[in-house]
Amino acid sequence: MDTKILTEKDIKLAAQIIKDGGLVAFPTETVYGLGADALNEEAVGRVYEAKGRPSDNPMIVHVGRASDIGQLTPRLSPDIVALIENFWPGPLTLVVKRKENVPDRTTGGLDTVGVRMPDSKIALDLITWAGCPIAAPSANISGKPSPTKAEHVIEDLNGKVDAIIKGPDCRVGIESTVLDVSGDTPTILRPGVITAENIEAAIGKKVAVDPALYVNRPRDVSSEEFKPKSPGMKYKHYAPKADMTIIEGSREKVQSEIERLRVLNEKMGNKVGVILFEERAFIEAAHDFFAKLREMDKQNVDLILAGALSDTDGVGFAVMNRMLKSAGYNIVRV
Repeated sequence: MDTKILTEKDIKLAAQIIKDGGLVAFPTETVYGLGADALNEEAVGRVYEAKGRPSDNPMIVHVGRASDIGQLTPRLSPDIVALIENFWPGPLTLVVKRKENVPDRTTGGLDTVGVRMPDSKIALDLITWAGCPIAAPSANISGKPSPTKAEHVIEDLNGKVDAIIKGPDCRVGIESTVLDVSGDTPTILRPGVITAENIEAAIGKKVAVDPALYVNRPRDVSSEEFKPKSPGMKYKHYAPKADMTIIEGSREKVQSEIERLRVLNEKMGNKVGVILFEERAFIEAAHDFFAKLREMDKQNVDLILAGALSDTDGVGFAVMNRMLKSAGYNIVRV
């Protein structure tokens, strides 16, 4: 396939590709997304094929106006309205009851659908000109680190999709917070830079967190009964090519252990990469983490040693969620 490399000046062309059932990768404020008409089951199927994505991994649907959520869900609770008013456009996905017009392939066969309004002019213009909600998981090969730069998307998907819009680097750097508001208790299914504390302040009630997010091991993916309501809950995600180990402990001990392991492995002939963010630099860590993994891939390192972040901070918790999955839950405490 000949993939067109476009710019924001080509939005109308990109939108026509979406209208015609094609696939377009585009930047958002979180990560680059791979978009298709969310209501076109065949087009959404092509997204799964291009990414090598499991068919029961639900997609997030992007809308261009807050009111467009009404195309996808039958009713809005006061909590949903408050969340939209406080956080849209922005990196918050709301899992809501779906209407029958939303294809099973878009939702992974669930009776719910994840919806968000991105905070990116390119993304919003694309959705507006396409005239339809756009289903868009991250624009990468499934399982690889999420793309935060156009070059990441081109590396993974050139020749596999109809077009890629080259835009700015993504401002946030990790995917949106996913909040399930389809039941009685709002529940975070995937953490992000919009934290539980932010959400609680907006709706005036406590928010639950999916218990799986506190477990430092992968879910039992052999269970056919487990139906993920959010991307990233079931399958391997964000993995670099190299083996990765997370070191957790006091700052001094972490630095010492990383240096010890680096020297030992380099003496054995291994190429070692290190990811160690400044303490409490959580926003910077969110912005840079996936890009650092991609850079390690380019450098062909054999081992990545990463310093754990404090998960008592909401954004730190979100980055650690990605870090643990990237490392296959391989963590050493010192």
